[in-house]
Amino acid sequence: MNFNMKEAIELLEKTPKTLESFLSGLSDEWLSCHEGEGTWNVYEVVGHLIEGENSNWIPRVEWILQQGYRKPFSPFARFAHLHNSEYVSIDDKLQEFQRIRTLNIAKIKDAIDPDLHLELKGVHPAFGTVKLSELLSTWVVHDLTHINQIVRVMAKRYDSDVGPWKEYLGVLKDH
Repeated sequence: MNFNMKEAIELLEKTPKTLESFLSGLSDEWLSCHEGEGTWNVYEVVGHLIEGENSNWIPRVEWILQQGYRKPFSPFARFAHLHNSEYVSIDDKLQEFQRIRTLNIAKIKDAIDPDLHLELKGVHPAFGTVKLSELLSTWVVHDLTHINQIVRVMAKRYDSDVGPWKEYLGVLKDH
């Protein structure tokens, strides 16, 4: 097992600042581009990360710590952020993400003893039995997945503009 609580927290703490450094002050053209119909733009990805902070990671951590695997935790509404029609600037979204993430990291530092809790189990509504360490690992990889998604979506904005160099630009290749 590679999971290490200290290392996980290191990355979880950096994600909001990484996104702020990369996205703050960019034009709307960068922030609203996408890969086609049904895909997310940068605003929507950040909204999804905020939604996860509010209703996914910590509620499931608390569920495992309090309920164990007596019954499944609630499904996560992965697309709930798309139903919020109110415009919020990217800077405000990034500040909100930082605020909630800071609170959530404090919660896991207070609630989880890595020597006692990482093997505790809960029941995911689709996957069945999962360990707390798997949930926390997924949280970290989820951040990395969406950082990758943001970079890929933005790079594809210039897909047809790079000419023959596309052959050497892995981020533009469909995988």
